[in-house]
Amino acid sequence: MHVMAGVLLDGAGRILIAQRPPGKHLAGMWEFPGGKVEPGEAPLAALERELDEELGIAVDPLSFEDLIRVPWTYGERSMLLEAVVVRAWTGEPQALDAAAIAWRLPWDIDPATLAPADRPILAALRLPGHYPITPADASVAYASTLARAALARGERLLQWRLPGVAPGEARAGAEGLLPELGRFGARLLLSRDVEGALALGTGVHLSSAQLRELKQRPLPLGQLVGASCHDPDELALASALGCDFATLSPVEGTASHAGAAPLGWPRFAKWAENASLPVYALGGLGPADLPMARMHAAQGVAGITGFM
Repeated sequence: MHVMAGVLLDGAGRILIAQRPPGKHLAGMWEFPGGKVEPGEAPLAALERELDEELGIAVDPLSFEDLIRVPWTYGERSMLLEAVVVRAWTGEPQALDAAAIAWRLPWDIDPATLAPADRPILAALRLPGHYPITPADASVAYASTLARAALARGERLLQWRLPGVAPGEARAGAEGLLPELGRFGARLLLSRDVEGALALGTGVHLSSAQLRELKQRPLPLGQLVGASCHDPDELALASALGCDFATLSPVEGTASHAGAAPLGWPRFAKWAENASLPVYALGGLGPADLPMARMHAAQGVAGITGFM
């Protein structure tokens, strides 16, 4: 089943969500408005029709922007949920087919209130295009300097990865960044340190080994969980665990992983399109690669040297 979801975005950065009415599957939960593509119907035409029927608006197809494709299974029912950002329409949205509608800023929405298949859409809306990672050989002081500079440049999502530093010292360094993170509205993920993330209220970035060890999501839905993936099986594990996003690497060859065969963009795109969560391209990439990454189904690009 192919389902189209419209992410209406207004000038204040708010998005429209709709509450499923009584009697329907997942009644009471919130979702992005839309519906099924009928046989022989073009997907974008289906989105126009559904938003007219559900909200009473006429959308402008020229304002459409692809966001994410989410393969999902509810019990024995499989579907492809395709989310498209809609920036222009005529008419005032009304709850014609929903119990209620509401305008919310992305970070003001509680993911637990959304239908599970819609949570990756919210994650894609919340996450920026860049995901800088601190250098592995950096000291806490140097990594802190780099992180503050990145925040001042406009980066809003950082991974705190210091494998050569004692966990307590690395955690203390992350704690020192919390005031700046709050001031800029940025998010920090501690590499592998679930306990530290719980203590500080930050996110965590899991290793591929942790994906295989954990049986449930290690943090509440309000705290970001990322994961390092290298193949479709690991992407599936990250989705099943409830991770908010993943990195997929290496896209290009890197000096730090000289023995790893690069995926290349075509294979990256194939795996990312079939993942049920936003995916960052990692490995030999920098900020200038963002347009190429977006063309190949990536949420954005992640890296160390090109970003820090």
